Amino acid sequence: MPVWLIWIILAAALGVAEFFTLTFVLGLLAAAALVAALLGAIGLPVAVQIIGFAAASAAGLVLVKPIMDRQLKRGPDVRSGTAALVGRSGVVLQVVDADNGRIKLQGEEWSARCIDEDLVIPVGAHVDVMEIDGATAVVYPREALPELPEQNHPEQN
Repeated sequence: MPVWLIWIILAAALGVAEFFTLTFVLGLLAAAALVAALLGAIGLPVAVQIIGFAAASAAGLVLVKPIMDRQLKRGPDVRSGTAALVGRSGVVLQVVDADNGRIKLQGEEWSARCIDEDLVIPVGAHVDVMEIDGATAVVYPREALPELPEQNHPEQN
């Protein structure tokens, strides 16, 4: 049996093993075995094939593996637009209730409404943005709210 065929069989075995382990290391070694098979197929001696296998393995592990690891460990994609505002905090500029209000969010003034329909959030309170509904920030107070005196409820104004 030709030596290059042994390298092909080794590459296939490493490829199958990589399929089950998903470490990428065995896949890189399988690619190195294919390099050695190519060297054997063009008629180079076994010593050169082994050196080619070792060089391709080292190059894969030193150059390619860190790039793959970095891609796998990278955090979630960066949110932009209104999705980036969810989870941010703002300050109430105009009393916020279930229907309307105004907050300052990321330096801009936004219309807002409270996610809790029974809650009224006073001016100056800090709120967290739960979602963005069109051009309206749906918010919830960051800390417990003091009770509003009856004359200040927006329903009575």
